[in-house]
Amino acid sequence: MSYVDGFVIPVPANGKQAYLEMAAKAAPIFREHGATRVVECWGDDVPDGKVTDFKGAVKASDTENIVFSWVEWPSKEVRDAGMAKVMTDTRMQPGGDMPFDGKRMIYGGFAPMLDQ
Repeated sequence: MSYVDGFVIPVPANGKQAYLEMAAKAAPIFREHGATRVVECWGDDVPDGKVTDFKGAVKASDTENIVFSWVEWPSKEVRDAGMAKVMTDTRMQPGGDMPFDGKRMIYGGFAPMLDQ
């Protein structure tokens, strides 16, 4: 069964284009190293929660928006090998200012339970 890496990222609201450009460069690298799909979603309807929410999870400020993204892999084994290659790929090394604060990004690997 497939495997999914999920990400929630606070991005400056005025940094949408810079984030998209960075993501468009990274997506083919993930695919080259085994990912089958890369999806980046710009927050459009992200409500404030009563107890917790996406914004609170990444300590987003009022001037930031939420990006929700995921990378699909054929299996955890392919993901583990592919992600190791992605992280050491010189094309993935930051070449200047990142369009978001990576310290506040949350991420994790997930084994799908239901896919209809």
